[in-house]
Amino acid sequence: MLKSLLLAALAAVSFTAHAAESLLARINNHGTIVVATDGAYPPFNYHDASGKLTGYDIEVTRAIAEKLGITVDFQETLWDGMLAGLKSGRFDAVANQVTLGTPERRAAFAGAIPYSWTGAMVLTRKDDDRVHDIADLKGLKAGQTLNSNHAQRAEAAGAVLVPVESLPQALTLVQQGRADLTLHDSLSMLDYLKRTPDSGLKVAWEAPRAEWEPSGLVVAKENEAALAPIDAALKELQADGTLKRLSEQFFGADVSVRDVR
Repeated sequence: MLKSLLLAALAAVSFTAHAAESLLARINNHGTIVVATDGAYPPFNYHDASGKLTGYDIEVTRAIAEKLGITVDFQETLWDGMLAGLKSGRFDAVANQVTLGTPERRAAFAGAIPYSWTGAMVLTRKDDDRVHDIADLKGLKAGQTLNSNHAQRAEAAGAVLVPVESLPQALTLVQQGRADLTLHDSLSMLDYLKRTPDSGLKVAWEAPRAEWEPSGLVVAKENEAALAPIDAALKELQADGTLKRLSEQFFGADVSVRDVR
């Protein structure tokens, strides 16, 4: 019992000391930074067959750390507590395909240069040539999770919604002919097509790059100064082809930039 209390006390002291030092200081001192991630969100972050934590977010973060000469301590945590932990100082950064799309998030957090861009995409069966544009969804059956942004967009385009609980279920309905299409996040779709080349599905339409949203490493607003070296590292990784290589490794396409596929 006493040993447990001592370990807890030491952990609390360690956390306090860690939180007292700024993220920029830890980077400049080539220290260790704590990065939160889900650990169960392929292809962004997951455990491979050997149990190793990997994924696009993970490998990009490791590449950034290598450029900066720092060590990364990945802490797997549920999404619900991830940003709260970042705000409280429990984590130095979050690598979990985070977008800062709301005023509330932009007020509390700051983002590094994006390392991925994503938008809407429509998949249909390979033998179905009816969809070439978002307007072509009118009157067609779309397998969608209700109340999602993608479902709202499909419905606004005139599609008849077929309710599903998940993307895999939607894809199955399209394969079976019980739905004509599904509209979803492009990165998830690309990952699916890469993993299942015999799915019988194809990309029928995707949102123009101008509509795509960025994602990347996020820090608390008070650590915004640390983004300068992180951004410098990301620019090097973009220039030397590392981001393109990792993007193609996990998605089969270059999603690290907005204007080139």
